[in-house]
This record gives sequence, C-alpha cells and structure tokens, in this order.
Amino acid sequence: MGHFWYNKIEGEAMKVIDASEVGKLIKDGDMVAISGSGGSGSAESVIRAIRDSFISTGHPKDIGVTCGISPGNLTEDEVGMNILAKPGLVGRAICAHLGMGKVFGNAIGNEQFPAFAMPLGVINHLYRAIAGGEMGIVTHIGLNTYADPRYNGCRANESAKNLPDMVSAINIDGKEQLFYKTFKIDVAVIKATYADESGNVSLEHEALIGEQYNMAIAAHNCGGIVIAQVEKIVPKGSLRARDAMIHSSYVDYVVVTEPDYSLGDYNLPGYRPEIVGDKRVPLEDVKIRELDNRKVCGRRAAMELKSGDVINLGVGMPDSVANVAIEEGFSDDLYLSVETGPTGGVPIGGVAFGGSINPDSVVSTAEQFDAYNGGSLDMAVLGLAEVDKFGNVNVSKFGPRVTGPGGFINITQCTKKVVFIGTFTTKGLEEEIIDGKLVIKQEGAKKKFVDSVEQITFSAKQARINGQEILYVTERAVFKLDDEGITLIEIAPGVNVVSDILEQMDFKPNVSDELKLMYERIFKDEKMNLVI
Repeated sequence: MGHFWYNKIEGEAMKVIDASEVGKLIKDGDMVAISGSGGSGSAESVIRAIRDSFISTGHPKDIGVTCGISPGNLTEDEVGMNILAKPGLVGRAICAHLGMGKVFGNAIGNEQFPAFAMPLGVINHLYRAIAGGEMGIVTHIGLNTYADPRYNGCRANESAKNLPDMVSAINIDGKEQLFYKTFKIDVAVIKATYADESGNVSLEHEALIGEQYNMAIAAHNCGGIVIAQVEKIVPKGSLRARDAMIHSSYVDYVVVTEPDYSLGDYNLPGYRPEIVGDKRVPLEDVKIRELDNRKVCGRRAAMELKSGDVINLGVGMPDSVANVAIEEGFSDDLYLSVETGPTGGVPIGGVAFGGSINPDSVVSTAEQFDAYNGGSLDMAVLGLAEVDKFGNVNVSKFGPRVTGPGGFINITQCTKKVVFIGTFTTKGLEEEIIDGKLVIKQEGAKKKFVDSVEQITFSAKQARINGQEILYVTERAVFKLDDEGITLIEIAPGVNVVSDILEQMDFKPNVSDELKLMYERIFKDEKMNLVI
C-alpha cells in the first residue's frame, strides 16, 4: 500500500504509490499525456509500468498517447516512447516529434496505429487550450505544409485517414488561418524533481520546464488524473513557492524513483547545475570539432550570423554552428535559443538536445513558442533532409520512417532568415578537406535534392508570402530561394559544378550569373577569425 496525504483544498487523499500500481489507474482507451523531450524529462519508471501491466494483464490497451518531442535516445533501445511500441498497447497517437524513439516512429510508419504529427508549438498551445476548456486554437502555423488540411491535415500515416479531422482551414478578415481542435486528456504522466509532503511538485533539477504544467492542468480539468515521477519526497514547506510549479491540488499520485545512471546521457539522470542555471562553466572546455563536411556547413551558416541576434539551432548538424561560434570566440555575442525553453548559453546536441549549457533564461516550451510565433527569432539554422524544385523541405517523413516536425514548422514560418544545412547527398558519402579543397572520395547513394518531397514540412510558397530570406547550405554548394525556385549562388573549391552538383540533383536549379566560390577560409584547418 502507498502512503496517503490529505489535501485540504480538495478534501481527497493523495497517494505515494509504487510504479507497479500505475497500470491499474489507466483505463483501456484513455488518452495519456507524457512529458519529456528526447533525453530530458521522461518518466521512465511510469512508462515501463504501463508496458509491464499491459504485458502481464492485457490492460491498459488501445490507449492514446500524446507528447511534444517524444522521449527517446535516437535508437531502438527500450527507452522513452519505444517502451510503449507493443502491438495493442497504443491505439492512437497525437505527437509533435516521433524520431527520438525509432521503434515508436516505425510503428506509426508501419500502420500499427493511427497518428497525427502536429507542430510542436501548436501541440503545446493545445495543451494550454485543453487546460482552459477551449475548443481549439487559431493560428497561421502550418499553412501550406502537410499540417494544412488541404494537404495531409497533420496525418502521419494512412490509418489516420480513418479518424476525424483535427485541423481545418478557415478565413478571418480575409486571412487564411488553421483551426486545431482540442481533445480530452485522461491521464498526465510527468517527470519532476521533488514532491513535498503536501504533494506540491518542483522541477528545479529538470533541464526543461517543458509541458509538465499544462499537461497536468489539462488532465485535471478534464476530470482525469496526474501521476508525477519524482526523485524524492521532501518535508512540507521546504520547497520554494517559485520552484513548486505544480500545486498539490492538481497531483493525484506520486512515484518515487532514483535517477538511473546506467542510461548515460539519456534522460539527464544526474543533476547538472550548468544546465538549469545554478552554475556557469567555462565554454573553453567544449571540444572543438575537427574539420569535416559537417563543420564546413556550420562555418558557412555561421557567416550569416549578426551580433546580438536571437538564433534557433535545430538538432543534428545545426549544433555545429554553436561549436563554430565557440571556436571563433563570438558565442557571447549571440543569443542561442532552443524551442524547448532555454535562451542564451550553448544548446546541447545529440540525445540531450533541448537543454543548454549556461542558459540566461529557461521558460516553458509553450511560452517560448509565444515568442517564436510572433517573430522574435532573427535567424534559424535547421537540418536539410530533402529539398524539391520549388524549395520545399521535408524532414518529417521518409517512407515508413515517421519523425514528425517537432518545432520545425513554427520556426521556419516565423523567422526572418532561415538557413537549412546538410550534406549534399547521403548514404555512403565520403569526403575530405585537402589543401583547402573539398574532395569527394565516394558519392552518396541517395540524393537530397529531389523533384518532389514526400512531405512538405517547410513551405517555400508560404516563405515567399511571408517575405523570408531562405538559404540552403551544403558542404559543396549554397542555394537561395527566389520567386521561381532555388538558385545556385556558391560552390566549394575543388568541386565540378556539373558532375558534382547539377548531375547529383533530380531537377535543374537556376544558376546565378554571379556564381562564386565559397569563402576559402571555411576549408582551412585553422580559425577563420570570423567577425560578426
């Protein structure tokens, strides 16, 4: 049996339970909101308990799951959302990013259950709208992308076509907008730091504030339950009021689990004061990347930076821009921002993406998107997976591999300048930088510049409407978006424009009359001495 607290406000018992009891609290078909973002803030013990109950008893089954950026470590390991990818356990999903848990994303791509993949800012604002009892949100986010109902309507797979629409196109005062519908949340599963003896929950050791608060209030106000996984129970009154992000009146059950250090960087199991703002560490300790094609892309993108800019860097190759900024010595002249909430400092790459080292501030994900949607970003550097002849970009779906957009749609539709970066081809590409020139030793088997992208995650049409500046930066060529499509404006020293660029594309781009070589110092194994 668990321990009981008495909640004076609601007059109901609050319970500290063992994780093994969680499965009994969730009914078949319940919609379960799960906090976490990649390697941060996943309630692993509670998620495993849901799976274990299903395997041993067959219940809960056919549950719905909703999350922002899915918990996971970019592999097929039994962590995060991968834990729930058991046939029959999940019946539907409404998430923003599914690629951090590859098994879960593949289950969607293989039609194991229907799923909607919404922009991260949209789903966070929907959680807030659900908490407020609203019918939905009206926004420009997603226009002319796959989120638009005139394309896919956020449907991530074919089986989702059998479910009711979640987004509709409307017109307000002559302006196109999208209306995203709210939905009921029955259970919120959140990761926190401490719970006090009254049941108040704090997040002071968490890398991200994330969606925990809005998920909890949404579930509570829908008549559901809130389950918080914490590290420890602390004495009543010992939490600072500003740290107690979720009041006891909204918390129904608490599971106490010590950090699992066997997970390595995944889920940031240890308290790291430099991530939550309790301590600053010297950035000189950050390892400088060796010169390779990824660093070439990062260096060229860094040339677009301006002192004082607020910049968003995406996951993967874009984090090379932060490394270049540190090497060149101007990281303190920029405000690097992450959609999950931190601004300032240096974003963490890889599994722990979402947090930042030495952040100036950390707000909730929903609050960060309030700023982003209104145009607070001066520039964004994001990944490039597929580009078509119109300039559209796909990063969200590739055959049965479903990743979803994360914050990509919000960021690319609301930022003044967007730089997409990535290698020119992929799958087996081998390159070296020799004597200041790019040498292609083996061409990639898969082209990235295709006639038509599989899914429109970035809409070139909408960018033209918005008047944005768009660049596509690769290790061998730089393109810009114009009124007709994309135009080749720079090539790397050492490459042949015909055989290495044009013949490696499924369409013929415009070629600038003033085609230039990329800046020569990008390809030298020494500091560029770049001034922004």
